Amino acid sequence: MGIVKEKFRSVATPMADEVKNIIKEHGEKQLDTVTISQAYGGMRDIMSMVVETSLLDPIEGIRFRGYSIPELHEKLPRAEGSTEPLPEGIFYLMLTGELPTKEITTHLSTVFAKRSVVPKHVFDVLDSLPIATHPMTQFTTAIMAMQTESLFAKAYRKGMNKKDYWDYAFEDSMNLIARLPRVAAYIYRRTYKGGVHIEPDHYLDWGANFAHMLGFEQNEFHWLMHLYLTIHADHEGGNLSAHTVHCVGSGLSDPYLAFAAGMNALAGPLHGLANQEVIRWIQNMQTELGGGVPTKEQITDYVNKTMAEGKVIPGYGHAVLRRTDPRFTAQMDFAKKYMPHDELVNIVWALYEVVPEILGSKGKIKNPWPNVDAHSGALLVHYGLVENDFYTVLFGVSRALGVLAQLCWSRALSLPLERPKSVTTAWIKEFIATNKA
Repeated sequence: MGIVKEKFRSVATPMADEVKNIIKEHGEKQLDTVTISQAYGGMRDIMSMVVETSLLDPIEGIRFRGYSIPELHEKLPRAEGSTEPLPEGIFYLMLTGELPTKEITTHLSTVFAKRSVVPKHVFDVLDSLPIATHPMTQFTTAIMAMQTESLFAKAYRKGMNKKDYWDYAFEDSMNLIARLPRVAAYIYRRTYKGGVHIEPDHYLDWGANFAHMLGFEQNEFHWLMHLYLTIHADHEGGNLSAHTVHCVGSGLSDPYLAFAAGMNALAGPLHGLANQEVIRWIQNMQTELGGGVPTKEQITDYVNKTMAEGKVIPGYGHAVLRRTDPRFTAQMDFAKKYMPHDELVNIVWALYEVVPEILGSKGKIKNPWPNVDAHSGALLVHYGLVENDFYTVLFGVSRALGVLAQLCWSRALSLPLERPKSVTTAWIKEFIATNKA
């Protein structure tokens, strides 16, 4: 170990223990408007943002402009023959607060098709990366490469009135949403299909065209993309990727820069990478247990073994929710309709019957129920999209709908530069010492 690294270890290790003790003994003490445990705890549950697009209720789950996922499944327009809502519809709802008509979603599909041309230099940048580069790294790199097209950045450089910020943010956001499926599909085909690319079909809607460019022509997969892109579109403003887009955008970074930052946040194992971790964990369990659908007793033993090793059960637990994620339920309903006998899907359902009881009995987790990531990968595998490193890119394409709609609102409402106050551990120790009473 080098001199500097050893020095850091020698001061950081005891301080980490000291911070744990501070939280344990003084965590409930009020600093100002928050407690010590909240200050150290990742701002959990601190109500400090206003976001228009969606609200996450601990019991009812996510509501988009007041509508629950079951309500949206019923009310949002669908493509001809599809059993699932069009993601264009939920974008319009988040942006305007009104449910769209079928004509509006068709119009949006057409608008996105017209705006979807990706500059050649973006593909050149992607092709310059090693083929083994993680798809999320390629995705954020491509978004940054597209920033050359930012109308907001160009207008700001020339000088524009504050009241016009939303206008250029809107134009950038629409262009970015339109182009993301083309970029994401290019990354998928480049990485996993030998660079054999598929041209877009502009007669298809936004989600179906994405599926087509990925190489999946089954109607059911197109409908799955409709569902997937809709239910992953937003999750209120406090989730890491949405908060990052909001925070970076508050500095008047254009939508390309802000969204790229959010996608780097989404790429973290505790956020968007969770869906691929679920599939890997299930497949490892299958391998260890000899294949097939394990019994509930085998699942119980494997779950307990995972936890005994100090690992989490991927796909279970949520920072806000206190019951089963309605996005999980929506995917389960889709699976019951189209793939009730799929082996992997049945393992997901068996886990649902076993894991919550085990986690709940441990008393260490506030929400032992499955989140959206517990089910999404199994649906994709069923149709042949087995490259789980790519799953977070799909997530990112969907999440653009919510975070960019909110970015337009942030500029329209002239929300200020985000700048929370921070203190040091030394400050907290002094505060504790002078406020013992």
